[in-house]
Amino acid sequence: MIKKAVCLISGGIDSCVSAFIAKKEGYTIYALTINYGQRHKREIESAKKITKSVNAKKHVILNINLSKFGGSSLIDNSKNLEKDRDLKLIGKKIPSTYVPARNTVFLAIALSFSEAINAEAVFIGATATDYSGYPDCRPEFIKAFQKLSDIGTKKGLEKKPIKIIAPLLFLTKAEIIKEGIKLKAPLDKTWSCYLGGKKACGRCDSCLLRLKGFKELGAYDPIEYYHLPNWYLQK
Repeated sequence: MIKKAVCLISGGIDSCVSAFIAKKEGYTIYALTINYGQRHKREIESAKKITKSVNAKKHVILNINLSKFGGSSLIDNSKNLEKDRDLKLIGKKIPSTYVPARNTVFLAIALSFSEAINAEAVFIGATATDYSGYPDCRPEFIKAFQKLSDIGTKKGLEKKPIKIIAPLLFLTKAEIIKEGIKLKAPLDKTWSCYLGGKKACGRCDSCLLRLKGFKELGAYDPIEYYHLPNWYLQK
């Protein structure tokens, strides 16, 4: 029996590894990328490369411009986003880069896509360890959305609910990277930086958490950076 899964692929390490886990578990991958009005389109290009590498059956790129709402430095260039923060402070408070209800929107679309193609699961690369502090990356949120899937879809009422799978939820960034290397995921094609450019900035929260993961693992980050923090360069 062919198992289908919709994989949310943003272009970053977490969604990349999540998709490769779905592939390892025998799912036929239907990739979904949301172009939501973020500061740059670099991660969309990375998502295309990841989708090709994971041999997805189909890749849907959906344009939903959340920047019209505002409310986040990730979609509003007039707002300053956090840079050069102490790693101990990241994740303690909800940062300016939080996009209101973003994962709720993404999962709702993924759920619709899944039911339309009669898929068994939705994979999302959410993680509640070594993360920026977003409320929609917590286990409570994933559990609540599973309940929504169970009661709010035809498949759910037919007792064939679509599973909301977040395989990285309790992994550290180093553990996620280790799993990606093990699965031969194309980490060199991923993009984590909140800013666009030929190289990653190395200063935003997302870059810092990524670098922290590679540092803890003792592995080399294959992408280029404009700036590397001193703690990363120290042996």
